[in-house]
Amino acid sequence: METLQIPTREREEMIDITTEVQKLIRQNGWGDGGVLLYCPHTTGAITINEGADPDVKRDIVVNMRRLVPHQGDYRHAEGNSDAHLKVSMFGPSQMIIVESGDLKLGTWQRVFFCEFDGPRTRKLWVKWLSA
Repeated sequence: METLQIPTREREEMIDITTEVQKLIRQNGWGDGGVLLYCPHTTGAITINEGADPDVKRDIVVNMRRLVPHQGDYRHAEGNSDAHLKVSMFGPSQMIIVESGDLKLGTWQRVFFCEFDGPRTRKLWVKWLSA
C-alpha cells in the first residue's frame, strides 16, 4: 500500500489528485488491474467528477454548503458535524480501473479529494489490486 499526502488550504474544497494518482501508478509499474483510493479521515472524501470546467468544483462546494450548512441542529461537540454528513454523502473511497498503466476515466472525469474540515494535511491510502 502507498500513501499520498494531500495538503488542503480551505475548510471546504475539492482538490484534483488525478495526476498524483497516475504518477504513483507509473512509478510502481502497475499495469492492468485496479487502484483503490481510501481516505482514512472522517471529514475527507474521494469522488470522481468533471474536471474540465472549474465551475463544477465551485458549484459542488457551494451547494453542499447550502444542503448541509456548517451551523445546524447538531449535537456533535467538535463543530464539524456538517463535514461528517458530507463525507457520508460522498464516501471515503473510489475504485478505478487501470489499463496498461493508465487510469480508465471518462473524457471529462478527474479524481478529487474533498476536504470538508480543513485546512489540514490529509492521508490518502492507495492500494493496487492486480488483474
